[in-house]
Amino acid sequence: MRRFAMSVSKIEAKIKDLEQAVQAYNKNNIKLSANGGNSILFMCPPVEESEYIAVMKKTLNSEKYMFLDMNDLLVKFVEENADEIKMKFDFLRNSSNQIFKLPQGEEGNDLFGMIIEEIVSAYDAGKIPVLIRVGALNGTDIENIHIMENKTVMNGKKPLVILYPAENKNQEIMFLGIRPASKYRCMVIGGN
Repeated sequence: MRRFAMSVSKIEAKIKDLEQAVQAYNKNNIKLSANGGNSILFMCPPVEESEYIAVMKKTLNSEKYMFLDMNDLLVKFVEENADEIKMKFDFLRNSSNQIFKLPQGEEGNDLFGMIIEEIVSAYDAGKIPVLIRVGALNGTDIENIHIMENKTVMNGKKPLVILYPAENKNQEIMFLGIRPASKYRCMVIGGN
C-alpha cells in the first residue's frame, strides 16, 4: 500500500508537468518543440500504465479532457466488423495488418479511421483527446506517428495527448519496452 501511495505522488507530479505543457500550448503552441506536430507523448512505465490511467482519470478535469481507450475501440471495431475481418483475414493472410489500417488511398472500415473519428469527437466537444491503452494497437500497423501526423491532429485547435507505455533505453523511446518508437511530431513528457 505504501509503494502505491509513493507511486501516486510520482504520477501526480508528472501529470502536473503534462498540465503545464497543455497550458503552455494555449500560450506558445507546442508545435515549436514538436517538429510541427500537435501531440504530447506522455510516457509511463508499461507496468504502471493502469496506475497512471486511474490517477489521470481522478486528477484531470473531465470538462477539459476526453479519454479514448484504444482497447475498447479495438474490441468495438472487431465486434462491428467480425464477418468482414474474417473475410479479409482469409484474403490478406500475408498483409493482415491492412485489416486495421487500410493502405493510403483506399476507403472502407478500419480501426485507424475509427480512432480519428473519436479524436474529432473530442475536438468537436471542445476537449483535449487523451489516448489510453495504446498497447492494444501493437500488431495493427497503427503507429503513434500515423496518428500524430494525421491532418486532423496536426490542425487541431487543442493538442492530442497519448499516454504512452514506454521506457527510455539508450536515449531511445521503446514502446512497451521492446520496440523503438517515433518521437518526431510530439513533445515528450515523463520519460523515465
